[in-house]
Amino acid sequence: MQSAATSELVTLSLPYGDLSLLRSLSKKMGWTMRRQRKSGIEKGLDDIRNGNVYHAKNSEDLIKQILG
Repeated sequence: MQSAATSELVTLSLPYGDLSLLRSLSKKMGWTMRRQRKSGIEKGLDDIRNGNVYHAKNSEDLIKQILG
């Protein structure tokens, strides 16, 4: 196992299904693994940026969209 002074931070983007493989590999190799998760506000801002915003004319229209 290497000391923290010689470690390097690496960011990976991989499919969710491969996370268990990465976890087991990191455990066998003695690596540390941390996941950075988005907060609710960050997810909401991503929705706004991607255009996932819906508008209702009134409360009846809102209920129709929700139950729709």
